[in-house]
Amino acid sequence: MITDKQLKQLWKQFFTKHGFVQIRNSSVIPENDPTVLFTTAGMHPLVPYLLGEKHPAGKKLFDTQRCIRTGDIDSVGDFNHNTFFEMLGNWFMGSCPKEEMIRLSYEFLTSKDYLAIPAEKLSVTVFAGDEVAPRDEVAAKTWEECGIAKDHIYYNPKEDNWWALGSGVGPCGPDSEMFYDSGKPKCSPECKPGCHCGKYNEIWNDVFMQYKVDAVGEKAKLLENPNIDTGMGVERTICVLNGVRSSYDVGIFKEVIDFMSEIAEIKNSEETVRSYRILADHLRSTTFILGDENAVKPANVGQGYILRRFIRRSVNHARKIGLPTNAFAMVVDKYVDYYADDYDILVKNRDFIKSELNIEVEKFAKAIDLGYKEFEKVINGIEKHKLFAKEGEVVENIISGKAAFRLFDTFGFPLELTEEIAKEKGFAVDKAGYEEAFKAHQELSRTASAGAFKGGLADSSYENAKLHTATHIMLAGLKKMFGNQVEQKGSNITPERLRFDFNLDHKMTPEEIAELEAFVNRAIERGLDVTSEELSLEEAKASGAHGVFDSKYGDKVKVYTIGDVDRQICGGPHAKNTSELHHFKIVKEESSSSGIRRIKAILD
Repeated sequence: MITDKQLKQLWKQFFTKHGFVQIRNSSVIPENDPTVLFTTAGMHPLVPYLLGEKHPAGKKLFDTQRCIRTGDIDSVGDFNHNTFFEMLGNWFMGSCPKEEMIRLSYEFLTSKDYLAIPAEKLSVTVFAGDEVAPRDEVAAKTWEECGIAKDHIYYNPKEDNWWALGSGVGPCGPDSEMFYDSGKPKCSPECKPGCHCGKYNEIWNDVFMQYKVDAVGEKAKLLENPNIDTGMGVERTICVLNGVRSSYDVGIFKEVIDFMSEIAEIKNSEETVRSYRILADHLRSTTFILGDENAVKPANVGQGYILRRFIRRSVNHARKIGLPTNAFAMVVDKYVDYYADDYDILVKNRDFIKSELNIEVEKFAKAIDLGYKEFEKVINGIEKHKLFAKEGEVVENIISGKAAFRLFDTFGFPLELTEEIAKEKGFAVDKAGYEEAFKAHQELSRTASAGAFKGGLADSSYENAKLHTATHIMLAGLKKMFGNQVEQKGSNITPERLRFDFNLDHKMTPEEIAELEAFVNRAIERGLDVTSEELSLEEAKASGAHGVFDSKYGDKVKVYTIGDVDRQICGGPHAKNTSELHHFKIVKEESSSSGIRRIKAILD
């Protein structure tokens, strides 16, 4: 049996052998990217470099990236849906040697030194071509030359084997997916890779970003800075290699589920398996969100909303199986210990994770009590309506979607809990009305998190680059005013404004705000050049550059210098000259949390 740790080690050995450089994994909560809630793919943190900026580590890179996707949260509890997962990735930056990447893929999959999958167990898909771009004969020919049988190579249309932004305009290109044949018989004569019957299991995807489309309907042109991005999901691949159907039946998931089953009142069985899987998944995601270097706390919007939902769903499913919530801390310890070698930030934040988790669990316990009282009010309201109904009026035992959503949004009752209690009392729930209310809430409180990289491209806009530069100058001003102990504690940039958190022991006075604004605007008026250079981390520090999150940097870093104002380790993007910023204005200064202040500012 191969473990996830062994798979990650084989990945490292293979790509190191072939001249690729390992880069550090990035935060699961992206900085300065309001378009996605979480890091959803390995390519997400590399957006500036995929767009042409030079990466300090070179042109051939690989890593293991922690990711969270919440689009399928309601599917968690089945065989393989996970909200947190690890993604193995490798990249060619600034080139697209398609044949070389396919040969590397074949070698890693089939070589006895690596995954040792028999070639006859593999099938691949390639782009079939259309009016925008040609059929990918190069990929098909290369796979056949490697040893994939011709009848195991499938041509698929754009919806299956083409990567592009949501609009279809901009960088794009074909991809080639690799599938493992489970040995099951075909479900129908049309069964092929991509079918969901379980015969074919996707384990790797090579994306060839070789084209660009300038306008909808136009033909694709070759990209000036092409790239290759690949992704292999650790959990999915481990299932395939070990011949198990569910990711919950191997590794740390199995260990956690077995542990919970030992102490819960109702043991793991067919009737309770969904609750056990949801608990294992959600508590792992909670551990990584609270343990992140950019950690957020439970809240009613954004990442905090998702985190709160993870925790509250965990409490509800613990109640279903009779698992005491004080066991959550022990589950956290298991995850922290298991992932400690790869993510030392979890060890550093172990106590914080457990403390914040416990606070939310206790808060939810109080909300649950209020929720039960609210539920009774809803039921009593319906019963009262029956008593005073007009002649001929039929009042059904149905809880409205609006009332069900209020129970969820205000008191944390998930729909399944409301349905369960309603059923016990002889009532039904308007699920369609609930879904309508929930979707309206989603539009207001969160951004789509399923776009893996699409939002990041938009966030590398010119306006974001200018605001990012303004943030650097502002931090330099804060350090000059209050001392070098002032550090960045959080940052969020949209094309319209910047939001910046920093440590300070008092509310800034109007005079201090005016002084900071003047400092930034003087730098803008001076028209200072913004330059960058690549240095080792030690050289960067010795040169006087500052940086907050040293743990995320690799051996080589980029140092951005803004005239004589600021010198900072950063990944970009930036304006080329401060004069591009025009004018800086602080619109708000407020408390973010204890000892942390927050500034919101704009460029006008």
